[in-house]
Amino acid sequence: MENLVALAGERKVLIPPRERGFVAFSEPPRLIIDESLGRAPTDWELFHDYRLVSERMKILLEKLDLEGIRFIRCETRYPDGRAAPTYWLCDVVRVLDAVDEANSVLEIEYPTPGRKVYNLNRTSTLLFKEDVVGAAHIFRLLFYPMIVCDQVFKDACKEAGIRGIGFTDATRY
Repeated sequence: MENLVALAGERKVLIPPRERGFVAFSEPPRLIIDESLGRAPTDWELFHDYRLVSERMKILLEKLDLEGIRFIRCETRYPDGRAAPTYWLCDVVRVLDAVDEANSVLEIEYPTPGRKVYNLNRTSTLLFKEDVVGAAHIFRLLFYPMIVCDQVFKDACKEAGIRGIGFTDATRY
């Protein structure tokens, strides 16, 4: 990101506000795709605490779950000034307390009074409260920094040939 300092300030890390989403940037994010420094971004890339997504991934996300996500368009170009494919900063803003703790296998910790976090390991198994998840296809967990999606989302990504995204079965974490 060419103008990261302008976007993030002295932190030099893009961090979402408490309620997720984006702060009002003073200027649009400017992404320079310089393949001499490495490959171009895929359709779904981790970028700080957000995702950098391609135009086709944005279209897919909007089609599947428009209410659960937010986007900011990046000004994208190559080092010589030519326009490059469009990319977007993306945030999954829907945060749900959806883990069925009684039927899941996980450790729950309380690092400070009134604050709960999940400690997941290779023996963890997560089951979700369907009444809380509802029709959501993608969301974040309230007590663990994880993005969760359903089979519909996974199948749509596969069908669209989306690159850069991986899936882990939460029932076999």
